[in-house]
Amino acid sequence: MKQSIISKDGVSYLYPFILVTMCFALWGFANDITNPMVKAFSKIFRMSVTDGALIQVAFYGGYFAMAFPAAMFIRKYTYKAGVLLGLGLYALGALAFFPAKLTGDYYPFLLAYFVMTCGLSFLETSCNPYILSMGTEETATRRLNLAQAFNPIGSLMGMYVAMNFIQNKLHPMDTAERALLSPAEFEAVKESDLSVLIAPYLVIGLVIIAMFVVIRMSKMPRNADQSHSIDFIPTLKRIFSRSSYKYGVVAQFFYVGAQIMCWTFIIQYGTHLFMSQGMEEQAAEVLSQKYNIVAMVMFCISRFVCTFMLRFVKPGMLLMVLSFAAILLTTGVVLLQNIWGMYCLVGVSVCMSLMFPTIYGIALKGMGDDAKFGAAGLIMAILGGSILPPLQASIIDCKTLFGMPAVNLSFILPLFCFVVIVTYGYRMRRER
Repeated sequence: MKQSIISKDGVSYLYPFILVTMCFALWGFANDITNPMVKAFSKIFRMSVTDGALIQVAFYGGYFAMAFPAAMFIRKYTYKAGVLLGLGLYALGALAFFPAKLTGDYYPFLLAYFVMTCGLSFLETSCNPYILSMGTEETATRRLNLAQAFNPIGSLMGMYVAMNFIQNKLHPMDTAERALLSPAEFEAVKESDLSVLIAPYLVIGLVIIAMFVVIRMSKMPRNADQSHSIDFIPTLKRIFSRSSYKYGVVAQFFYVGAQIMCWTFIIQYGTHLFMSQGMEEQAAEVLSQKYNIVAMVMFCISRFVCTFMLRFVKPGMLLMVLSFAAILLTTGVVLLQNIWGMYCLVGVSVCMSLMFPTIYGIALKGMGDDAKFGAAGLIMAILGGSILPPLQASIIDCKTLFGMPAVNLSFILPLFCFVVIVTYGYRMRRER
């Protein structure tokens, strides 16, 4: 009889696994309620796509800034302490949307996003290796894929809330009409729209506080918290001497960049496509978000399928195959200027489902307690979601390039990212 992947030495970790896996869904919610906000803030504050993409800079910059401090914190204390501090910062950032709205300015929202994602950085740096530790090393990548499969469920909730409780409730006036408003009219519309926008963030802040209380009162395993000495430089030398880890950080940087670009700018891609067919801007945005939700549903289903397939296929091999498929689909996104381009963009999500946890699992394999710092490097690689989307936004702002829609050509950036990932999969295809 096979042992459960959520047990070790006869001890079941089912309850703590469930609690920590719920955190995966909670940061998925934060990620994917935020992606459509690039377009929403651009409209509300009458900004360019590039200025709106500063949200992604602040959001994923928080991941980068806090990854190694989070690693040192959980090395000094415990994974549970890291999870609790992460939840506390997440709640603080979400609730900070209320005072940000009172200022009526854009930049306090960026600060709120930054604080919130400092919390998410603590959560991801703690939860991913925590899940890896809740069972045998042989089943670690499958266990992480299973936990990560609940991340897109939170993402779907975030997308649904963004579409129905923000995008659909914003003032229907389009970007061109807003540009013609007088200062007084602009302030009135902006005030109304910001009130709509902040409500879901305040609710999730309260949910996070409740989750904090539940985990604080629960008994959690300490099985991987043996060492509490920092040994920062020696540990870094050890982990970066491993090629699977070193190149894994690079692959993760480009994967996260590709994911955020595909899920953020599907709104711009679809809006351009559907407006060219005569649809009004707000309706085109909402329809694009529906395609984004379909993409996330397929991403979620694919992650469960891939978790099952990892029982039979080496992680590196499956990563290589799906990355190559993503390259073909992204080529279609660039070249096709009809609904088939949108279908290709939705299909990319099927290929991406496996990538984050599999790169993570391969990179941290066999690290033991060093996984706490190894996790930090992989979370810092989320900086790809901060650096690459503004580059794509600057291309989109060109409107037309080489006789083609700039929004189509901008997807050359995620295409390049998938080339990097397929290379990593090829190198790691022999790893078990």
